[in-house]
Amino acid sequence: MEQICDIRPRVVPVCLSDALAGLDYEGPGGVDQVRVCGVSVSTHDIDKGWIFVAVKGYSEHGIDHARVAVRHGAVVVVTDREGAVRAGQSLGVPVVVVEDTRQAAARISCNVYSYPARDLVTATVTGTNGKTTTTYLLRALLGIDHPRAALCGTNEISVGRHKIIASRTTAEAPVLQRILASAREQDLGGAVVETSSHALSLHRVDGICFDVALFTNLQHDHLDYYGDMETYFAAKAALFTPAHSKAGVICVDDQWGKRLSEVSSVPSVTVAALSDSKADWWVSDIGADKESMRTVFTLHGPAGQIGRVACPVLGEVNVQNCALSVVAGVQLGYKLEDAIGAIEGAGQVPGRMQKVNPSPHAGQPLVIADYAHTPEGLDWTLKSVRDMTDGKVVIVFGTDGDRDPSKREDLAEVAARRADILWVTDENPRTEDPQKIRDYLIRGIKRVRPNLENVTEITTCRRDAVRKAILSATEGDIVMLTGKGIEWYQDIENIKHTYSDIDTAAEILQRDPRREEK
Repeated sequence: MEQICDIRPRVVPVCLSDALAGLDYEGPGGVDQVRVCGVSVSTHDIDKGWIFVAVKGYSEHGIDHARVAVRHGAVVVVTDREGAVRAGQSLGVPVVVVEDTRQAAARISCNVYSYPARDLVTATVTGTNGKTTTTYLLRALLGIDHPRAALCGTNEISVGRHKIIASRTTAEAPVLQRILASAREQDLGGAVVETSSHALSLHRVDGICFDVALFTNLQHDHLDYYGDMETYFAAKAALFTPAHSKAGVICVDDQWGKRLSEVSSVPSVTVAALSDSKADWWVSDIGADKESMRTVFTLHGPAGQIGRVACPVLGEVNVQNCALSVVAGVQLGYKLEDAIGAIEGAGQVPGRMQKVNPSPHAGQPLVIADYAHTPEGLDWTLKSVRDMTDGKVVIVFGTDGDRDPSKREDLAEVAARRADILWVTDENPRTEDPQKIRDYLIRGIKRVRPNLENVTEITTCRRDAVRKAILSATEGDIVMLTGKGIEWYQDIENIKHTYSDIDTAAEILQRDPRREEK
């Protein structure tokens, strides 16, 4: 697998004054004498002739790494006033001072890489749940005209010949602009970007005006960062302004979608998928095809359009994602039937309702890995799974450490209500005590099951929980591995230990003594 530093589109060097165009800044004279050909906020991803933007982070200031950046080839350092004072005169390269380094990083990147999004068909999606799945559906949609459209999201960065494991939902602005510049250089024609609330708050998508932006939902998450739902909503709503998008497709299944449709300042259409909310487009006749393991529904449009859709991703929750994507296709000018065909052919989304063993051997349960990690997301997921089987629903789950603790008990309560058998384990405890995290979950479970019937807490490791859950389940049961999706690690004390729910489950199923050919 490649690294971000492998994406190096050709750039015509520009003078520093052009790179800084549109910014208020203070700096030394003679900026026109310096020519630059790249931008980075990381010393791990920098090259000769680049600008290093020293951003103040949560635990340290980027200026502390500026000397390393200069040694690696940086010819200019851009930072805030605090960074400039700390740097003094010792860096040996021009130091430019700006008010907001993240805004500056975005503007400089757009200038250096010549606003590549303007030469592509671009789509984006935001919301608490469903973003990643929807990005894959949107890429399939753009594939009607642009079969190699780029993708930048939680799971991966895919841009032509480059395939990279993503380290965050939305790349930092310099990386994102480089990705788009590479897509333009490779003549990919289109790009889909997954936009998180953090990306909007931290200016990662500044300078991009997407052709269409989608909103899925807003649910309990990230309140450790935003403090309350109103602030969280405001961050998401910023995407639906002329600076960031030309058109919107907004799901109005929850109150936040309804509000967004009222405050959006770009032309937007509404979609009601899992509610009876009044909308431009709406869904009816949702059903489960147990044989194909697909959820099917009928989509109705404002001009009398009707289309039957079979979701390529299992679960009623994905009706919302599919409906939004089809409507986005219509907004982009595709015929309804062509948009539906593209979405239905999207295939499996990695780590989202992913069937580890699509055709279970005799005696074995079906095992599904999914990223569901919020109370609402888990509720939707488990409800969908319940509709797909007459057997037991078994869940292996935990919750993240050093993340919003206010959702933990609610998450566990959902698991206790929706699943038959619960295996409580660790997810990514990070620097928190794993036992304390599990204690939150046990308290939530006790709201529904005071005696903890059919609940087992595994204190050894997640691998043990997955193994015991699979081997204790039987044919007709569904074992849900939730919270990690395709994550390749488990973060313990800020050390990322190699671990995959999907690989672990596949290995257990392969070695299962009950395994026999049908």
